[in-house]
Amino acid sequence: MNEHTITDCLLFPDIFDRPVVAKFDQRQGSSDGGAILLKAVERRLGLTSALAAGLRDDRQPGKVQHELRELITQRVMALALGYEDANDAARLAADPIHKLLVGRDPVAGEDLASQPTLSRFENAPDRKELLRMMEALADCVIERHRKRLHGRARRITIDLDPTDDPTHGQQQFTFFNRHYDSYCYLPMVCFLTFNGEAEQYLVAAVLRRGNATGSVGALGILRRLITRVSNAFPKARLRVRLDGGFASPEVLDFLDCEPKVEYLVNLAANAVLKRKVKSAMKRSRHASEISGQTEHVYGECRYATKKTWPWKRRIIYKAEVVRAANKEPKDNPRFVVTNLKQSPQWIYEQVYCQRGDVENRIKELHDGMQIGRTSCSNFLANTFRVLLTAAAYVLMQEMRLHLSPTRHARAQVSTLREHFLKLGAQVIVTVRRIVLHLPQAFPYRDSFHRLALSLGAQSG
Repeated sequence: MNEHTITDCLLFPDIFDRPVVAKFDQRQGSSDGGAILLKAVERRLGLTSALAAGLRDDRQPGKVQHELRELITQRVMALALGYEDANDAARLAADPIHKLLVGRDPVAGEDLASQPTLSRFENAPDRKELLRMMEALADCVIERHRKRLHGRARRITIDLDPTDDPTHGQQQFTFFNRHYDSYCYLPMVCFLTFNGEAEQYLVAAVLRRGNATGSVGALGILRRLITRVSNAFPKARLRVRLDGGFASPEVLDFLDCEPKVEYLVNLAANAVLKRKVKSAMKRSRHASEISGQTEHVYGECRYATKKTWPWKRRIIYKAEVVRAANKEPKDNPRFVVTNLKQSPQWIYEQVYCQRGDVENRIKELHDGMQIGRTSCSNFLANTFRVLLTAAAYVLMQEMRLHLSPTRHARAQVSTLREHFLKLGAQVIVTVRRIVLHLPQAFPYRDSFHRLALSLGAQSG
């Protein structure tokens, strides 16, 4: 059935004491009225303009209806609002709020770009343009926090983590990955943590082919990022935390040659390391037998490979025996290579284990932002999608930052979207102003008001 044949009027004759009629006839209405907050966030960051500056426009000027900045803004705002597929543009092109976000008159302005236009746009950037956009994203995030912290930070932690992006078609460079047991891409995301703050701020997201090894791309990201962060925060101590997939000789050699950088890198167990931790494992098993609980013993050693490591490095270990109900005790030794000087237990528990918080941000990217919607056939087009999704997530993180005094300070991005952005609104345009009529009976009105004021709104 064609959508134009579906009735715009629904009758509920027997639910209440009189018939209820529902009509889809509000031409100046939108279900995304709270998205004006996103526009206020984007205006403070200047993110979409910075991303657009990295693109080259080869179109004929006389035939251009949608500027590059408008296309990026349309796509990033739609992603932040939960419309992750370009096909959604067909239903949103005339939405007054979405037109307002792009900078057009919400009522009289031309409709936004269609799905075919957005698809051509996503397939246009080349590698150099995507690299410039990635650098622009990182620069915007770093500059935002430099201003927020007035260039002063004691310690900045850089976390890199890979994740899987299952594919379900003929996408370019998708391969079967045995670790994830699926055909997939392997995007890599990077976060910054300032001092002891609870939030990890997304600063980079790079799509990689499905058969990429753990450290592919890590060295380039670290080199660029450490330079940028050091320039913005010259007095800050940098700390790099990496998963075991990044423990390549090239990455470790690079980190060792950075004098201001502390690092912790997970190291896979091997026969030599297991021998070094043998006595500690014996003590841990004995303690577990006595207590009947999971027990662990911390220690350290010096270790070097025969060919790839030029010198011995400090290895801290956790010799752990895991006990679970109705299961046999299981040895679980863990190893971390580091240049930190503190005790092994403090390093592992107080520093390295905090990497677990990054997993929550990655889950948000997957479940709240749908960063895995890489359904284009072209690899660079999918890379562009990942980058735009990262930009949308940066906007959501900035909005959450301004909600820090409220109970939404640690809310998931999907909750923020539901509570603050998905608001029914009627848009009224006059000669002097644009008025958004929002629901009076809005349960999060106080927090919305506080957030708007912190983003530059004025009471009136």
